[in-house]
Amino acid sequence: MLSLAMLLIIAYLCTAFTVFSKKPVGKLCTDIEVTTKDTTFSDLFTSRSVGDILKQARLNPIGKDIDSVSTWLLERELSENALIDKVECYKTPSGKIRIEISQKTPVLRVFNSYGENFLVDDKGSIMPQVSSNAFHLPVVTGQASKAYCSNTLHEFGVFLQHDAFWNAQVEQINVLSGNNIEIVPRVGNHIIYLGQLENYEKKLRRVEKFYTKALNKIGWNKYERINVELSNQIICTKRK
Repeated sequence: MLSLAMLLIIAYLCTAFTVFSKKPVGKLCTDIEVTTKDTTFSDLFTSRSVGDILKQARLNPIGKDIDSVSTWLLERELSENALIDKVECYKTPSGKIRIEISQKTPVLRVFNSYGENFLVDDKGSIMPQVSSNAFHLPVVTGQASKAYCSNTLHEFGVFLQHDAFWNAQVEQINVLSGNNIEIVPRVGNHIIYLGQLENYEKKLRRVEKFYTKALNKIGWNKYERINVELSNQIICTKRK
């Protein structure tokens, strides 16, 4: 009797081990869902456009066993895009790949005298031009090399982006020889000459005060040039 019970127990354990050790049938990836954490480039990264990127790289996960999809490979491929700052991919219980994208933040749009045109982001990275009206950026012209824009001018762009007054006022930044800077404002028919970018915050604060105390009273078109290159001085050239 005891032997029969032992045989039954052994048979049960063998059957249970066989059943539960079988690998379940793989679930197929049914779709990808893309969300962007900002709206820098409106509607640029959609499920369809990101899917096209992955298809070109032969990494399209749709229709594949979800367990065989490498989210690390997807992240690596998408991170190569010059407009993407960070990307995270993960699998959902429903069999989808969810992709979260953080886009780069452009601060300057450059059309230089060397025939180059590109964007510069808030970290100094060079980005390709994008046809989008979703953002206003100061236009940089003149002798603005990529190296100068990446290493020096991008910090000025970050300042402008975070300063409500000057972000609205600066329309164009022209880089002259020797990396001297002049600004074309949106309001007022004049040029603001900064010279070198050192102490640009103090220089622009002087101009802002001059706007408030002088130009608001005597008119915005009285001067054709406002020079704040020298410390604690404002030199104005009257319009002829």
